[in-house]
Amino acid sequence: MFREDEPCFTIGIVHQMLGLHPQTLRHYERLGLVRPHRSDGKIRMYSAKDLERIALIKRWIDEFGVNLAGVEVMLKMQESMEQLRMDLERQLEETRDQYESEIRRLKDALVRVTTERG
Repeated sequence: MFREDEPCFTIGIVHQMLGLHPQTLRHYERLGLVRPHRSDGKIRMYSAKDLERIALIKRWIDEFGVNLAGVEVMLKMQESMEQLRMDLERQLEETRDQYESEIRRLKDALVRVTTERG
């Protein structure tokens, strides 16, 4: 099965798919905007997730006129928001687990009280 983080696209394929010059993709890498994997032969290999990120960068530049410094800031903000979302989901799961545990404890206590009376 295909994983979105599996590196499987060469720079030439990314160029064809997204219409970005390979030099532009290399520039994005130098700026740290994208981090393709490297094969044993040092060939850049991009994942589907990398392609989504590059397409997003391209959209911000083309549609909104954002410069590369702005793209960097926006990507950091997006990453921070994603981390916050993941933290919130984890906290919600922990809280749900605590509530479910307390509900089980209270149900057990109710059964004990009901059994002792009856």
